[in-house]
Formats: sequence, C-alpha cells, structure tokens
Amino acid sequence: MRIAQIAPLTESVPPELYGGTERIVSYLTEELVRLGHEVTLFASGDSNTSARLISCSDAALRLDPSVKDPLPYYVLMLEEVRQRAAAFDVLHFHIDLLHAPVIREFADRTVTTLHGRLDLPDLKPFYDTFQDLPLVSISHNQRRPIAAANWVGNVYHGLLPDLLPFREHAGGDYLAFVGRITPDKGPDRAIEIARLSDMPLKIAAKVDEADQAYWKDVIEPMVRIHPHVEFIGEVNEREKADFLGDARALLFPIDWPEPFGLVMIEAMSCGTPVIAFKRGSVPEVVDEGLTGMVVETVEQAAEAVKSLRALDRKMVRATFERRFTAERMAADYMEVYRSLPGVRAQRPDIQEKQVLVAGAAALGPAAGIGSGRATGS
Repeated sequence: MRIAQIAPLTESVPPELYGGTERIVSYLTEELVRLGHEVTLFASGDSNTSARLISCSDAALRLDPSVKDPLPYYVLMLEEVRQRAAAFDVLHFHIDLLHAPVIREFADRTVTTLHGRLDLPDLKPFYDTFQDLPLVSISHNQRRPIAAANWVGNVYHGLLPDLLPFREHAGGDYLAFVGRITPDKGPDRAIEIARLSDMPLKIAAKVDEADQAYWKDVIEPMVRIHPHVEFIGEVNEREKADFLGDARALLFPIDWPEPFGLVMIEAMSCGTPVIAFKRGSVPEVVDEGLTGMVVETVEQAAEAVKSLRALDRKMVRATFERRFTAERMAADYMEVYRSLPGVRAQRPDIQEKQVLVAGAAALGPAAGIGSGRATGS
C-alpha cells in the first residue's frame, strides 16, 4: 500500500529530545516500511527515516531560532501534500486540523490521528463542520468532548520493543518524573509524593517558554528546598532508557485529561511500574495492580510507593509486549486504512484479501492458518 505520513514540523521525526507525536510517527513509519509498504514521510528536513522523506522545512521549527511564525511552513507542506495526493492510497495526518479544508475532495482516503486534548470549546464547531474528516483517537476517553465526530478507530500508541530494554531490577532507589514543567503534568505533586514516601525523586523535563513563570515561581523553589529532589532537564532516547529503567517507579500525577501519556508505556517497556492519577487515558493504559497503580490523591500515591514490591517487573514488561508495541499499533492502523471508503473503492484487491483471510480463519487450524494479522501491501 502507498501510504503518506504527514508529521508536525515542530520537532524532527524522531525528535532529538521531547516530542511525543513525532516519536509515534517515527515508530509507525518504520514499522510500515518493515512490513513492505511504500511509505512517504512529510516532515522536517532533519528527520531520519527509512521511508521516502519529503522535506517541508530545513529543520525542526522549535530548534530553529530564525523561525518566528510556523504557519507558513505548514501551508507550504499542505501544498506539497495536495500536489502529490493522487500518488497515495492513504494519507495519514498528525497535524490536528489545518489540513481539513485542503483534503475535502479526497477525505475518504485520509485519516487524522488526534494527539492532543479535545475538551477546548473552540474545537466542537470545527468538528461539527468537518464531519467528513475520518478521525482516530489515541484513547477512548479522549473522544468524550466531541463524541459525535467521525471516529473510524481507536489506536493506542506503540513502541519498538528493543527501544527501551527491559531491566529485571531497578538500578537506582528513586522515583522518576518525565515530561514538561507545567501545572497539567503535576511536577509539584510528584515532589510532594516523594516527600511523603521518603524517596528520592529525579525530574527529567523540559521547560517551555510559556511555563517559565511556573518554573521560576513554583517548581524551582520546591526543588531548592527539598534535598531529595534532583532536576536533570531533558533527556534523549538513550538517557531515557537508563533513567526509566533504573527507577523504582514512574510518577504520572497529571491534572488534565491526558489523551494517552507516552511516557507510561516507555516506563512499562523497561519493566518499571507506573503510579498515575485517575485522569484522561490513565485507566485505559495502566492495568491496575499489574503494570502500576491508579490513584486519586497525593496521599494515595505515597501509599502506592510503599506497595511497589508487590508488582512484578517481568509482568510489567510482558503486558507492554502484549498491548503497546509498534507492531500492534501498525496492524491496528492497517485495519483503519483498509476500512476507509476511498481505499475500498480504489483498492478492490484489499477487500478480496480481507475476505480470503476471514474465510481461512473460519476454517481454523485445519487450513494451516496462524493467529497473526494479515498486513499485506
């Protein structure tokens, strides 16, 4: 199948440091290429991919000091996509809503994964107007504010299984916090949880310009007065493997409707359990008592820290392998692609394959059919 992946330009694909959406686009793209599909990635020119790369900016916009307004770069990218659209069976967008007016003539062979929060009042009239835009959520909870939109699938994020390797034993006696320094992510709660549980806390996080005041006025003073708290700053992929793998647990004390929370499955990949607040996607991602604990207060979180020894790190990793790999994510997206009306109309061979696979599965082991999903190109 000829597939276009259209990524944000804020970070490279994959990003050097922070950037959850671009990271997922990278994992999905590489897995689709591995499966034999013809994939084209529209992204910043400093991206690294085995797919065909269409450069839509010289470098990631966030890291380019000469860029003052990102909008022109996105308009130029959409013009590239529009001109090349006929070359693809499926166009998969990861840029929220800018493309909606451009793709109306071929929307039935597109899908848009929404990676952000949807509880903002300005979004409802937009999705009410663009009912022809096929959407994929990254958790069922994410859909709630616009439940009547054109949802065609829900696909949980997935990681490459060897990206963050399993560690049977935590190498360090500390709790970890990874994310952004923003009130929504709850770094102040993480510090309080560590204090109440008498455990060291290491914070690996970025501070956006918009959150500088929160860092200076709230979090930096808390870090200074609590000797058990260490602020590390942003970490790259290699550093993250050590940081999460050596931690006793990841703290995820969010105070917003998190659409997914990639760092939770990054920790699980290492075998590190997650202690998370019951917000947004958390109950869908964390298997209570298996891969972590879901709590509602700082006090409950501190109690959960004391119960960490009851969790088996091998089981945390095994659950990750069952639920959150890039292979599973790509297979789920292939099902979505094949279900799109425009794809079914243009690629009747795909429908025929689905019928053949379904028929063979119905015959069971006698037909020599395994349990894997068909992912033909």
